[in-house]
Amino acid sequence: MTTPRVAVVGAGISGLATALVLLDTGGVDVTVFEAGDRVGGKIDRSPFAGVSGVDAGADAFLARVPEAVALAQRVGLGDDLVSPEPVGAAVWHDGLHPIPEGLMLGMPGRILPLATTGLLSWRGKARAALEPLLPRTSTDSDSIGDFVRARFGNEVHDRLVDALVGSIYAADTDRFSLGEVPQLAALANGTRSVLIAARRQRRNQAGTATAASSPIFATPRSGVGALVHATAAAVEAGGGTVRTSVRVSSVTPTVDGRWMLDSTDAAAEPLDAEPLDAEPFDAVVFATPAASAATALGDHAVEAAALLRRAETSDVIMVTMHVGAGQWPDRLRGLSGYLVPKPDQRWVTAASFASQKWGHWRPPAGGEILRVSLGRDGMDVMHLDDDEVLQAVFEDLERHLGVAFEPLDVRISRWPAAFAQYRPHHAAWVDRVEAALPAGVFVTGAGFRGIGIPACIRAATSVAARASATARVLTESR
Repeated sequence: MTTPRVAVVGAGISGLATALVLLDTGGVDVTVFEAGDRVGGKIDRSPFAGVSGVDAGADAFLARVPEAVALAQRVGLGDDLVSPEPVGAAVWHDGLHPIPEGLMLGMPGRILPLATTGLLSWRGKARAALEPLLPRTSTDSDSIGDFVRARFGNEVHDRLVDALVGSIYAADTDRFSLGEVPQLAALANGTRSVLIAARRQRRNQAGTATAASSPIFATPRSGVGALVHATAAAVEAGGGTVRTSVRVSSVTPTVDGRWMLDSTDAAAEPLDAEPLDAEPFDAVVFATPAASAATALGDHAVEAAALLRRAETSDVIMVTMHVGAGQWPDRLRGLSGYLVPKPDQRWVTAASFASQKWGHWRPPAGGEILRVSLGRDGMDVMHLDDDEVLQAVFEDLERHLGVAFEPLDVRISRWPAAFAQYRPHHAAWVDRVEAALPAGVFVTGAGFRGIGIPACIRAATSVAARASATARVLTESR
């Protein structure tokens, strides 16, 4: 019997995890195609300030959910995982304010830290204190902003929830799906009061060996980029093929239900497209941005392509700086960085004091590494040239921290369409996309069923199982 063949389009963490699961299942021939000249997609790293691998994108993943940690162990990085230093973080609003204790992605879980923070006005605190007395709030709008404003008022939303969630997803939480942020959705759909639900959750965890005592985040010592490179190596060691600098320009169905892939070399003109392989594939998994999948499907899946084109994204620029020891104020030690609420933003949305957050990123020559983020949903930054980016960063940092930095080294990383924006009722859109896809074609990745690295791996595991089953059935029927 012929071995089932599966093509995976995209060599980011989603595509590589899909390929590895297919190979671990066994009995499947897998080829990964990547348009870029490297694996990793939006995950990348490079030497900086004498440190061998400083991430230019995501610098960690959730460790309290199993998928990313399990993948790291599978590809030989389990013993290389480290966690952030035990330092606090802040929110900037007319000065730096420590993030109150007891928050769940910005959602208050305790009254006392909320009452004593300088981040909220007395009116904001009084409004938030009403939350346990309010009737249940409908989640029908599926908007984080709608729910949080109704429960706690505008200040809690703008200065805490939108600052934290907006930073994680480069999002405007008034336009982001509540149901797609599991921690918030669980609170919203549980007990009538969020504060009461949080208190019960702490009581249930008290005295038990739960995740509450374990690190929230983890990363390989050599950077998150090490995870994608190790996964790519595991794919090839398992018999798979990873081809970079090959753009899948279109897919075409064959008469027997399989798929031919056409390609352009990344440097070639579209008219130079030619078949990637003499043999068709039994299944194709698009682990790419939705727009790329829409283009490749073209006229062969009109409804699915039209739905995929509706997907929205936001752009981000990451500026990494090495600041000399003499420029770093002692008052900033003990912090991992700070967030800037949307009403206070000019350009910078967040700043990570990266070498205080990660002990293994301390420059050998001394000083500190900062990673500064610009851009989010509704804030365009890609039109700025490098000089304008640096000017915006230096001006905002001086405004926020009172220091005119003159860095020893700078790296600018541009990430167009970096973050999928999960609009309210996002899950219904994904269901419609999947229902409209032709047999043998699948989609996965951060644009669909989870943005974080663990969520992408979880979705990849599910889609790999479906693609494998489809390919096997098709092969057996020939």
